[in-house]
Amino acid sequence: MRTTRSFIALLSLVLAATAAPRPGPKPFKGCDHKVFESIESPPAGWAKHTAAPHHELIQLQIALSQPRFGELEDHLLQISDPSHARYGMHLSKEEVHELMAPHPDSHDLLVEWLVSHGLDESAILRSSANDMVTVSVPVNVAEAMFDTELHVYKHAETGEGVIRTTSYSLPEILHDHIELVHPLTMYTSMKPLRSKVHYADGAIQDIVMTLASNNFGPRSESASSAIDPSCNYQITPSCLRQMYNIGNYTPSATNGNAIGVTAFINNFANFDDFHKFLELQVPAAAGGGANFSVVSISGGMNNQTNGTAGSEADLDVEYAYGLTYPTPGTFYPIAGAPTANWVTPFLDFVDYALNQTDVPQVISTSYGQDENTIPQSYANRFCKGVAALGARGVSMISGSGDFGVAGLGAEFGNDTQPGPFLMLFPASCPYMTAVGATQGIEEVAANFTQFGGYTGGGFSNYFPRPSYQDAAVQPYLEYLGDQYEGLYNKSGRGFPDVAAQGVNYLIVNNTIVSNISGTSAATPTFASIVSMLNDARIEANMSTLGFLNPFLYSQGLSALQDITKGNNPGRGTPGFNATKGWDPLTGLGTPDFGKLKDLVLASNSTL
Repeated sequence: MRTTRSFIALLSLVLAATAAPRPGPKPFKGCDHKVFESIESPPAGWAKHTAAPHHELIQLQIALSQPRFGELEDHLLQISDPSHARYGMHLSKEEVHELMAPHPDSHDLLVEWLVSHGLDESAILRSSANDMVTVSVPVNVAEAMFDTELHVYKHAETGEGVIRTTSYSLPEILHDHIELVHPLTMYTSMKPLRSKVHYADGAIQDIVMTLASNNFGPRSESASSAIDPSCNYQITPSCLRQMYNIGNYTPSATNGNAIGVTAFINNFANFDDFHKFLELQVPAAAGGGANFSVVSISGGMNNQTNGTAGSEADLDVEYAYGLTYPTPGTFYPIAGAPTANWVTPFLDFVDYALNQTDVPQVISTSYGQDENTIPQSYANRFCKGVAALGARGVSMISGSGDFGVAGLGAEFGNDTQPGPFLMLFPASCPYMTAVGATQGIEEVAANFTQFGGYTGGGFSNYFPRPSYQDAAVQPYLEYLGDQYEGLYNKSGRGFPDVAAQGVNYLIVNNTIVSNISGTSAATPTFASIVSMLNDARIEANMSTLGFLNPFLYSQGLSALQDITKGNNPGRGTPGFNATKGWDPLTGLGTPDFGKLKDLVLASNSTL
């Protein structure tokens, strides 16, 4: 019955949209509309075309203010600080929801306003914490609600079209109650952080065949500490175990630990590819029946049709689950494209995860968008969700980008155009642990020669530098002096935080042995190491690590190998340089699992 009522209400809105021009804004509770959010112009590459069709449906997410977020942040910083008495005492789902909840008046006012525009209350979808609603309305109803004009904007390079505006208003009485209306001012193209797959040939083919042979096949768990020279040219799970001092560590806390991988823009993880990879590189896992589960969010799919496997998704599951076997793994395909008339799916994932009683203790995401293409209100809201997951003991890991200081804009020719450096989101969120990329046994900052990219990093223009970074980042700023003055935000959150190998990972994609590079390769690698650290702590009756950064920038620093060579060009500049200490290419450095394990087992938190 509720579904029928919702359909009838939506049909009535559509019919009204086709029958009348947009009315002017009507006051709500005696209050006129006032501009709530505006941007000067769409980001580079986007241009206004035609007026949006009045009958076209647009999906909106309206996020309510969270007046107690400051309390949640205080809890997070305490339970993430290894020197604090509350370290590791993560909050429950219910405790987090209580701290995220809006004021009761906020929800009531929002619903009353929506109903005043003809929406049936049964058609209003509410988030788990009651702090966000999702509605679908025709364009002309949205124009009346927000006192704006919606147009179709198209991207010059991709041809993608979106229905958006550059300014919208809300009744003034709602301003203190609403934090975000999405995606009215969102212009972006989400991308996986990786190169195109390059298939093995020539000398690389010889290496691949050698790795598959008995001579250089997956090394025995008792292999010596010497690193195979082949790891200079081809990265495999065996190489990573050698390079990062993982050795023969095998997780055992399979009932209290899990690792998750997100997937966007129809990147499918193929089970046949996964099993073939394990047979080639992790035979113990293949023989043990290793697998992963799939949980769809918002209608996301994981198509298994031949030839449809995504190289990014295959990479993620092959390394995240291949390295951590037998830890349970979950693959999360999230539906939604940022260039459709629907919401960008980052928020969908966070809302879903926060609504679950059990969430993987580590979640790896290898996708990103240029920070300047995202409304700051959206970035802030998503980052609050990441903080909330951290408070529940979840480590969120993200890649720092593959085009140096040019962001994703390098794919559209912005790598040589002078101008302010472009930063990547969500790596720029201070509650994420951002991962840069290195290459070689004697590690240097990665240069992705296959597609002209470099490990990404820099300083956020949206998020201020968190206090846990001050001691590490300030020396780098002093080293820079006035170089690049005005091209980056000196007071912004610096990223990445750490790094890992990112060049020439061997994967199986669409049944073919392939190579792939990017910070998206480094990301599941570092996430796997964190998952194994959690395993060690759980076995010792200790809590999981949760939000990592305060630990990494303090006690964890001694277990990270500093990377001091390389640079990340872009925007017509050589970019930043790697140097002693933290830098915006490789962060604090690459992990030593053995040393990190000793440190996390010496911490003071128990289950």
